[in-house]
Amino acid sequence: MKHLAIAKDSLIAQSQAIEHLAKILDGQFEKAVEAILDCQGRVIISGMGKSGIIGKKMAATFASTGTPSFFMHPGEAFHGDLGMITPDDLIILLSYSGETEEILKLIPSLNSFGNRIIAMTGEEGSSLSKHSDIFLNVTVEREVCPNNLAPTTSTLATMAMGDALAVALIQARDFQPLDFARYHPGGSLGRKLLTRVKDVMHRDVPTVSPEASLQECLIAMTKGRIGMVVVMDGSKLQGLITDGDIRRGLLRGDETEKTAAELMTKEPLHVQEDSQLVNAEQMMHDKKVKALLVFDSSCRVSGVLEIF
Repeated sequence: MKHLAIAKDSLIAQSQAIEHLAKILDGQFEKAVEAILDCQGRVIISGMGKSGIIGKKMAATFASTGTPSFFMHPGEAFHGDLGMITPDDLIILLSYSGETEEILKLIPSLNSFGNRIIAMTGEEGSSLSKHSDIFLNVTVEREVCPNNLAPTTSTLATMAMGDALAVALIQARDFQPLDFARYHPGGSLGRKLLTRVKDVMHRDVPTVSPEASLQECLIAMTKGRIGMVVVMDGSKLQGLITDGDIRRGLLRGDETEKTAAELMTKEPLHVQEDSQLVNAEQMMHDKKVKALLVFDSSCRVSGVLEIF
């Protein structure tokens, strides 16, 4: 139980550090967001050690939410990778102490290129904060490391500040789920949001005429294997009959002599084939139906969407 108590104390201390960060947030944050929005190039993030790891995460989050960004290792930058930077790029430098040698060595070159610099550090009077255009304070009282040495609370604070920037940028850019999906086509969310109804619908739709008998409806439905049959008068939609309609009618015993026109549901639910699959599935869930007619741009039946 001692380990559990330590863990709880650690989490509480870190949550309090983040809460303190929110309290000291000032107009510099607004300036940082506006500078990123005004940036005509990329947002380039650099940090050494643990700060570098956080910087990679920040760059990945920015890039996936509409802010072109990449991480640059300060050591590699000093040995040639500075050539990747253009004057239109904005630089975010991470160093909790604000005195990391590899980071400070980049500043003269960045100044000569004309790049704006956002410093994210825990020391307001540090060399990095003094030589930056915008200073984001990520100071914490102490690390949760019992020796107050291992970067723990400070790295969490830096990452939280990066996430705060990302969230503010998402709001400012009106970055929507579909935009997110475009940058994540390989993930489950991307596939779900990018998939259209026409990509998954059944194109071979079983049909019967309005005069068809119950037996003819059952035969067509069985051949179609989608638990429904569409009632068509030539090319004009008349209605829809589902296997549930037939089962319920047979239980009542009053449907055996009726025609398709008498059995069908007029003006059935439908969806456009270019609609997002996620929206169609939500409609089916809300209406408690397992199959949905699909219309093309000319409002003709082009398929059936079925969920299980």
